[in-house]
This record gives sequence, C-alpha cells and structure tokens, in this order.
Amino acid sequence: MTALRIKYDREADAAYVYLCEEIPAGGVAQTVPVDPKAIGGMVNLDLDDGGRIIGLEVLDASELLRPELLPADD
Repeated sequence: MTALRIKYDREADAAYVYLCEEIPAGGVAQTVPVDPKAIGGMVNLDLDDGGRIIGLEVLDASELLRPELLPADD
C-alpha cells in the first residue's frame, strides 16, 4: 500500500495530496475541479489515463484539511 504524502505550500495555503508514489511528467491525463460551493473551497482531482484519482490539489488547505495533515516545515 502506498503511504499518503502531502506537500504543503504555506505561502499559497495550497496542499497537494499524492495518492501514489510519484506522478511522472505527463502522468495527469485530466484535472477535474470539485464544485467549490459544495465543499466551501477549491479542490482539483488529478486523474491518470485510466480515470483513477492519483492526487488532489486543495486550495485554502488550512481551512479544508485537518491541521495535523499539513507538514510543519515545507
């Protein structure tokens, strides 16, 4: 099983949640935005060419994610 990895940009308050080990260049076949009104913020789902979710970008991450999920020193 792949360990969940989160990269956090504190200045942009944006987090990227990796659902696979690495995403190679060109590995994202499609980005699907989630309706921001439905969740109170902006989340984009990255899909591979098989339609599987491989990562997600979370804007306003400090509001949408639990604090312990955000790395302290990124």
